[in-house]
Amino acid sequence: MREALRRRSGIVVGVLIAVLAFTITVQWSQEDETEDFSGVRGVELAELLKSLDATNARLSDQIETLQATRDDLRDSTESSAQAQKAAVERANALAILAGTVGAEGEGIEITITAPAGAVTASVLLDAVQEMRDAGAEVIALNGVARIVAQTWFLDDDAGVRVSGRVLKPPYVMEVIGDPDTLADAVTFRGGLADRVESRGGEVSVERRDQIRVTAVADAPEPQYARPAE
Repeated sequence: MREALRRRSGIVVGVLIAVLAFTITVQWSQEDETEDFSGVRGVELAELLKSLDATNARLSDQIETLQATRDDLRDSTESSAQAQKAAVERANALAILAGTVGAEGEGIEITITAPAGAVTASVLLDAVQEMRDAGAEVIALNGVARIVAQTWFLDDDAGVRVSGRVLKPPYVMEVIGDPDTLADAVTFRGGLADRVESRGGEVSVERRDQIRVTAVADAPEPQYARPAE
């Protein structure tokens, strides 16, 4: 019993000593802090606080400036990327219209069969115009002649000359665009199908989900222009 009481007393004494040491430490710390500013006048303290406020304000301004610069750089990078993407898309679209690159997409394939000489250059030209009016984006004939703005048609003893190439029947026209609209443009009354049939020929139209045109237009040779120095 006495041994237990002695142990309890020792624990209590130890706790009291620890609390007393902690209290003394805190008191010393408070006294040190008080002594640090005890000799500073109120005016000097006010100037010190004002200096700290000014420093904080400058740091805040610098942070805001850096954040604005970061945002501007981010926006500039995104704008440049968008501009570059738009330029590439525009260049690709112009290349397709000019016929300098291949193209693919949904559309129709028109096959024109007729007796020799029944399908003339004017018939093929009218067919091309009808397809363009129906929204055709790419047109090719017999897989070798890409139809562009400069393409010309001329009757030839062997068939039809298309920009220097002689094409022979049957004439196969690959057209990229909306399949339904293009097909309706071929079969409407008085259109291509009626004209060819009136000449003893036949026109078939096949809608396709994927048409690949590999033919490209021939680059015309300039007669008057030359590269600038």
